[in-house]
Amino acid sequence: MSPAAPRITAMGARHAEQVLSVYRLGIDEGQATFETAAPTWERFDAAKLPGHRYVALDADGRVLGWVAAAAVSDRCAYAGVVEHSVYVHPDARGRGVGRALLAALIASTEAAGIWTIQAGIFPENTASLALHARAGFRVVGIRERIGRHHGVWRDVVAVERRSPVIG
Repeated sequence: MSPAAPRITAMGARHAEQVLSVYRLGIDEGQATFETAAPTWERFDAAKLPGHRYVALDADGRVLGWVAAAAVSDRCAYAGVVEHSVYVHPDARGRGVGRALLAALIASTEAAGIWTIQAGIFPENTASLALHARAGFRVVGIRERIGRHHGVWRDVVAVERRSPVIG
């Protein structure tokens, strides 16, 4: 993969195979999600908000990473709150891909009037915690032993970024 700065663009069906491949790599590492298998593109596509999902591409058009948001609730009080996921291909880490993807997500959510972006991160995923801290997220708590992952109880660090311009 080339070391040039990534190009950020809206995620679409044309990226499906590569997006799910990057997702599978993150799942296989065991520190990114409770999921044990990537969904079908149809299920992934239906679960993510169309205006708030992006891919980072290298100069050859390969997906280096992706970010996507989903609504946390259909209750009107939570209309401005989304939960997101961000995944970067192992070969592209440490090159600003995650930072660029989060910047695109923050810009799109603020433009849409969304006031809070949240996520749950395994405490062992120190790179993701550091990335989120640099992007203005704060730790709001730890959900202890919230779920089992491969038979082991796992904690999740709850992080959020409250928009300084919305609300």
